[in-house]
Parts: sequence; structure tokens; C-alpha cells
Amino acid sequence: MKYTFKRGVHLSYGGKSVTSVLPVREYVTDYVKLPMSMHIGAPSEPCVKKGDLVKIGQVVANPVGPLGIPVHASVSGEVTAVEKIPYLMKDPVTVVSIKNDFREEWVELNPLGSVESVDPALIVPAIRDAGICGMGGASFPTHVKLTLKPGQKCDVIIVNGAECETHLTADHRLMLEFPQRVVDGLRAAMRALNVENGVIAIEDNKPDAIEAMKRAAAGRDGVQVFELKTKYPQGGEKQLIDAVTKKQVPSGGLPIDIGVIVLNVGTCAAIADAIIDGMPLIKRITTITGCVRHPANLMLPIGTIVEDIIGYLGGFPEEPGKITFGGAMTGLCIPNMQIPMMKSTNGIVVFNEREAMSMEEGPCIRCAKCVHACPIGLNPYRIKVEADADRLDAAKKLNVMDCMLCGCCSYVCPSRRWLSASFKIVKEKLMRQAKGGQKA
Repeated sequence: MKYTFKRGVHLSYGGKSVTSVLPVREYVTDYVKLPMSMHIGAPSEPCVKKGDLVKIGQVVANPVGPLGIPVHASVSGEVTAVEKIPYLMKDPVTVVSIKNDFREEWVELNPLGSVESVDPALIVPAIRDAGICGMGGASFPTHVKLTLKPGQKCDVIIVNGAECETHLTADHRLMLEFPQRVVDGLRAAMRALNVENGVIAIEDNKPDAIEAMKRAAAGRDGVQVFELKTKYPQGGEKQLIDAVTKKQVPSGGLPIDIGVIVLNVGTCAAIADAIIDGMPLIKRITTITGCVRHPANLMLPIGTIVEDIIGYLGGFPEEPGKITFGGAMTGLCIPNMQIPMMKSTNGIVVFNEREAMSMEEGPCIRCAKCVHACPIGLNPYRIKVEADADRLDAAKKLNVMDCMLCGCCSYVCPSRRWLSASFKIVKEKLMRQAKGGQKA
């Protein structure tokens, strides 16, 4: 049986074949820049200064606020700057820059041992101290997700191995090369919350990963592997829950409201590293592909600068048009090549000038393709009308805040309407107003 959800789209081009067969290899850079804003929540507060010497795994920034997580040095060496740089947000972000001395000196680690024998009460604090956040793109602090409020109960933990975005194969290679780590991380989360059921969900365009995960899950208490039909956005949290459990997350609600927690496969591997080896989140697998001379899946120290990565892979075979963190559907364009990748950077995709060219909007022809494609069941046409008129209250009533910005509506629109982009702007305006206590 293959699982799926209603609506969505079948992408005509995925761009995965180039890197899906390329094993992960290590790349260590001369410099890293560690952003303080790598997660949802207040930016971390630097606790080092220029001239300090740091070791791998050393805390260089402390958590701030209830959603805060620490940031750790991903290389050993000298702190060369604590400064603000342009990044993916509206305002510049603070980064801690470290020059690698290549001595690979580590701080003392505190491994807890096997995920099957560790005291469950120690698991979530270890995840917090390791600075782990969602590695599939959402960047939500994992220890917060695994901390249940009074009255909440988790019945199943779903591990997201769909990787439905175009171009990206980092999760695919992780499941092929380190399947045991994914299962170990899932089991740690299950034991932390006393959950009996764990599901690893993978799209059927990755049959080798499905078999690898089935072998790794064999004999592990409560762990199953589910095969999903390949469809976008199968990896969306609500769509994945719908496919696996046939339950619906209520509008404005969270998965835990229906007894579900979703973790990315990379997040699970990071949890295993934290429990078994005591290692904080200092590196991750990232797919670099597109208009790059030698595409690859690289294990990168967090904070590696894009220009260094591209240079290592031979540069560009032709003039690039744009570079995104993430795939073609939901990736964010980076402002320049001097910015660093972060904990949630699962892909760096380079588009040539032709691929990067923007299409001019045409008039809506009332075909309703956007309505049929929306995996949330929204009416993109009507929301677009209100968005263009800047009627935020009306857009809010049409549930624009439920929009996951997956881009399905824009993808199917024959008039090339900028639907998803408009909704992103509206959502940002509504969130700013909510923070400021203003009426939308």
C-alpha cells in the first residue's frame, strides 16, 4: 500500500537524478560564519569576541528566549569577527566568524550511550544543549517540539523522508549511507515521550532508500517504514500527516493537537549524534547542484560560505542567474555569495540566466487550476484578489495564514500569476501587525 494526500501536483522536472547517485563526501573550509538566526525564535547571543580561540563543539552563542538554542563552533581556530551581515531576513543578522586552524581540537563531549538504554529524562535536555532545530527547512527548535504541555499526548512520531522538493537529494543520501542513525534518532524521540509508534515515510521514487531504512528498522520496537506516492508537496507536515494517519491538522492548529509529531530524517540523525556521541549540531549534508561544474552532496561544517563551496566544486560552467537555499519550489534566493549556509540548508541550487528569468503575470482566466492544486484546500484566486488590493483583513478571513507557500498554485497557473509570492508578502504583513498589536 502506498500512502498519499489529496490535491497537490506532479512535478514535470525534479532535477534529482544528477546528485541522487553521488555519495556524501566531506568538505572543510578555511573560514566559517555562524549566523545567530538559524532557527525560529530570538537570535542567539554571542558569548565570544574577536581574538578568542575556540574548539570544535564549543558554545559560541547562548540561547535567548523560550525558543532559543545555542550555536556551536563548527571548526577550531580564532574568532576573527562578530558582526552583522545581509542575510535571508529583512534585517542584517549577527554572525561569528572563525578562521579554521585545521587542528581539529574538540571540546570535551558528554555521550549518553545507546538510545535504547539512556535515561529518557536526559534525551530532550541533550537535544536542547546540542542546538538541534528542524533540518528540513522549518528550523523549529527540536527540544521545544518534543516538550509536551499538560494534557498533550503524542501517539505517533513521523519521520519525514519524502524530500519532495526539486533538486534536493541530501535526505536521500542520508537514508542510504546512515540509515541506522535515522532510526536511532527516532527511537530516542520515541523513548523520550514514551511513544510506541514511529513511522519513517519515504516517497516511492527512492526505492533504494526505502529498502535501506527497512533493513535498519528491522527489529526496532514500534518502527515502521511507509512508502508514499511521489507527489508534491508530500513532505509538507500537514500533507504527510494526512497521508500516514488520515488525520487533519485543524486550521491554526499544530500536529500535536491530533497526537502527532513530525521530524525530518536529518533531525533524527542529529538527535542520534547528540545522544550516542554527545556531538552538537555542527555539520550537515547539503546538496549543491544546478549550474555548477561538479554537483555534489557534501557534509559541510555549519557556516560554510557559499563562494567557497562553489569554488571547491569548480565554479559555474555558465553565467548564473540566481542561487537559492533550497529547491525551485520553495527555495529562498540569496543576496550574494559571501553568505554562509546554516543548519536548515539542505540544498544550494544554482540556476542559469534562462532558468532564473521571471515570467510576466497574465490576467486570471478563472480556470480554477490553483484551487484544485492547493493541498490545504484554499482558494488562491480569491486570496490573490485581496492581496493585490492590500485588503489584509479579507485575506486573513480566507485563511491565508494557513498557506504553506508550497507554490503549487503558481506552478499550475497558465497565466503565470505570482500567487505564492503575493501570499508570502501578506503573511509577513499580518505577522508584523500581530507582533505590534495592530489590527490587520
